[in-house]
Amino acid sequence: MAEMGSKGVTAGKIASNVQKKLTRAQEKVLQKLGKADETKDEQFEQCVQNFNKQLTEGTRLQKDLRTYLASVKAMHEASKKLNECLQEVYEPDWPGRDEANKIAENNDLLWMDYHQKLVDQALLTMDTYLGQFPDIKSRIAKRGRKLVDYDSARHHYESLQTAKKKDEAKIAKAEEELIKAQKVFEEMNVDLQEELPSLWNSRVGFYVNTFQSIAGLEENFHKEMSKLNQNLNDVLVSLEKQHGSNTFTVKAQPSDSPPAKGNKSPSPPPDGSPAATPEIRVNHEPEPASAATPGAALPKSPSQLRKGPPVPPPPKHTPSKEVKHEQILSLFDDTFVPEISVTTPSQPAEASEVAGGTHPAAGAQEPGETAASEAASSSLPAVVVETFSATVNGTVEGGSGAGRLDLPPGFMFKVQAQHDYTATDTDELQLKAGDVVLVIPFQNPEEQDEGWLMGVKESDWNQHKELEKCRGVFPENFTERVQ
Repeated sequence: MAEMGSKGVTAGKIASNVQKKLTRAQEKVLQKLGKADETKDEQFEQCVQNFNKQLTEGTRLQKDLRTYLASVKAMHEASKKLNECLQEVYEPDWPGRDEANKIAENNDLLWMDYHQKLVDQALLTMDTYLGQFPDIKSRIAKRGRKLVDYDSARHHYESLQTAKKKDEAKIAKAEEELIKAQKVFEEMNVDLQEELPSLWNSRVGFYVNTFQSIAGLEENFHKEMSKLNQNLNDVLVSLEKQHGSNTFTVKAQPSDSPPAKGNKSPSPPPDGSPAATPEIRVNHEPEPASAATPGAALPKSPSQLRKGPPVPPPPKHTPSKEVKHEQILSLFDDTFVPEISVTTPSQPAEASEVAGGTHPAAGAQEPGETAASEAASSSLPAVVVETFSATVNGTVEGGSGAGRLDLPPGFMFKVQAQHDYTATDTDELQLKAGDVVLVIPFQNPEEQDEGWLMGVKESDWNQHKELEKCRGVFPENFTERVQ
């Protein structure tokens, strides 16, 4: 019996909700057609506009603040890497090593403290400030539905009173429903009329406190960081003073050409006195071979220093061929390497050098064969580049339309439910946390209520592909845009 009673109550609630939804939908249609008057409150509508503007500004501020914190974190990591590099290159026998290490530690601690204070005094306050908007937004939407119920009850009561045949019982019942609907609406309306202006005025104090906190924290941070940078500069100045008089020899780079005649090593004076220290010069000419290895003779030509076959010359500074050649080598690193036969006028082609290794040739090539191989090696990269470009372009062009999704007509963006939502009207969607909804425009833009979106759940669309069966309205504040 108890179960039947509970089931009866549940069935009664369901029937009542269905009837309420039907009545509400009928009232909206009549109001849109102009056959029923609609209760409007211009002062409240202005409060709602201010509320939406305040929510938009707060959301943008929260996003930019998170971006700022991410930048602070990135700067912290970059500064830490830079200080670690300084510690590694700072040799143990240099003065001020301990001071430099201590400065690096303090620098790291200062960045961490700055980031944490920004989170505590700005970001958490921002999250608390925005946390009150979803509840108020939901209450505004509910107030709109209760206003429709009130108008519907009022019109029903008026129609019964103006009817030719008056039924006192029905009139009394309609009057009772009207009083009840009016009471529910006025309670919500009064609360929102008090809260919305107060919330709108609170934005000034919130903005002041938030930006004052950020400005004060940043000012103190830069003051402390300036002191650390001055200390580090003093350490480096001390290092420069101690090692500034030392001469750091720059060795010349070797080359294949013999040294100039004027750069011979000076001979000791005939009287046996020690030779004067010569002036150090930095040039690109090698030291004489006699200075490094006594008795070694200078090579007559650079080719005598090579034991293997001649290497190909460096790439010419011709933009077109050089770029194409490098592109081929980089794109076909392991799968394709063209053979290049290089010969010089002074030596016959005894071997052919291939990228990645050398292979001896069977014998000297005929002039015709040499010309053919050179023509093939010079023309092959351009052919490969053109073939590869055509293949890449074909792949891109062919794949541009392959990934298009089958979406409902008028699809605008995707949202994901962050909370469960139980539908209260037949035209509403039942949502579970995690559901993905494809948002579409209203057939009649005037039917869109503030804070409500029209859409179809992605799972229902993939299964039925019919908007009439699947679409419905849902509260925007229960979802978060994902695409």
